[in-house]
Amino acid sequence: MPILSIMILLPLLAGAAMLIWPGSEAARAGAARLAALGTTLTMFVLGIILWLGFDLNIGGFQYRENVALFGTFFSWSLGIDGISLVLIMLSVFLMPICILASWDSIKTRVPEYMAAFLLMEALMIGVFAATDMFLFYVMFEAGLIPMYLIIGIWGGAERIYASYKFFLYTLLGSVLMLLAMMYMVNVAGTTDIPSLMSYDFDPDVQFWLWLAFFASFAVKMPMWPVHTWLPDAHVQAPTAGSVILAGVLLKMGGYGFIRFSLPMFPDASVDLAWVVWGLSMIAVVYTSLVALVQEDMKKLIAYSSVAHMAFVTVGLFGFNQQAIEGSIVVMLSHGLVSGALFLCVGVVYDRLHTREISKYGGVANVMPKYAILFMLFTMASVGLPGTSGFVGEFMVMLGAFQASTWAVFIICTGIILGAAYMLLLYRRVAFGVITNEAVKTMKDLSPREYACLLPIAGAVLWMGVAPNVFIDPVRQPVAQIVARLAAADAPQQRIVDALPAAAPTAEPIEQTEAAE
Repeated sequence: MPILSIMILLPLLAGAAMLIWPGSEAARAGAARLAALGTTLTMFVLGIILWLGFDLNIGGFQYRENVALFGTFFSWSLGIDGISLVLIMLSVFLMPICILASWDSIKTRVPEYMAAFLLMEALMIGVFAATDMFLFYVMFEAGLIPMYLIIGIWGGAERIYASYKFFLYTLLGSVLMLLAMMYMVNVAGTTDIPSLMSYDFDPDVQFWLWLAFFASFAVKMPMWPVHTWLPDAHVQAPTAGSVILAGVLLKMGGYGFIRFSLPMFPDASVDLAWVVWGLSMIAVVYTSLVALVQEDMKKLIAYSSVAHMAFVTVGLFGFNQQAIEGSIVVMLSHGLVSGALFLCVGVVYDRLHTREISKYGGVANVMPKYAILFMLFTMASVGLPGTSGFVGEFMVMLGAFQASTWAVFIICTGIILGAAYMLLLYRRVAFGVITNEAVKTMKDLSPREYACLLPIAGAVLWMGVAPNVFIDPVRQPVAQIVARLAAADAPQQRIVDALPAAAPTAEPIEQTEAAE
């Protein structure tokens, strides 16, 4: 069964049906909500089937599909490895929650809104499942369109500015990537991603190819200093838009580094690792300090996303098993936790219609169940042991420590600052005396809001206490990337030489110990 094609085409067909469904506006809105929820739940079931049928003992890509479209230069070529699998599961897990979160808050053009989300789901699956380079590019860039519409039509007062900024930043960064892809196909004679991952490009040319891909993936992450589009996009986007933007779309940049930059350009990745580490260390500290002074809850969480994505890039360019696996776990954890935090902001915004932190205070007195879940996600964001946030950050630091003690010390300041701004946010919103009379009228979580938050809470705790369930699928593909990098002239030593006052490279740690 071509399950990957089905998972891409099903939401496309459902979204198209919503747009042409007859009837009154109210009837079409109700039908669109039900159809979107049913489609996304079906996608989640298909994701579970995908997971259960995935063989951890087989290396390489599984569920392969290949239909030639334009000769050898573009084909409908699909397949997944363990890294693709976990990111697809994250996507199909969050999408029904996004539909539920929009159930009451979106009142205009509901069929179009739901169709945009289904289109986005199809494109996200396509990005993670594409094994043809140009098919990947089409899916990667087309994902801008539904998010652009979601922000521009259903966003806040400054939605037009935010949507244009989001679109232009991410599109311009990808033009260079397209030129690099055309060169690669001309040299290698194939668009097949697994083949290109083992192709040895000229080390002198790798430098320019790496920069071209970096221009796209750095914006998508986003890395400092090309991160400024993210806070505006989050603030103006509707709640569900922020959830899927932080939960999945930001992960496409990290996925691009894993799929293209590291295995295809290993020499350039090693030579330019100091660039990534330098930008990441600045991002961790700078964006954490900026988050400390924010008065808008969404903007604070948006800046925290930039800091967390810096952990991802540090781990990916640590060039060892623990660091890269930790980066993937950080991506999964951040997708869950940041999505949940944006949902928590949406819950109180639906009641008071403001995101200003100063307008709240004492919310725990009137919404105790909400306060408990909000605290869980806050603790996960700061990396409390027993939650998903701890596992990934610990593994990244464990791997990065082998490259530079000072770099890890700087990164740790980001963890401390992260605890400061997240705990300060929680204290100002949940604790204290109620000073705003409107807060006294706020009602606790509704059944629909429970349905949005409880599954994420369960996943955060599950990942915190049983991380091997999520690490096992990525172990083999990560090992292949590490082996590819190891051939690029002793990468660990070259990172050590590039960073100031680096610590001696630690002895390799057994994989089982790192997983524990």
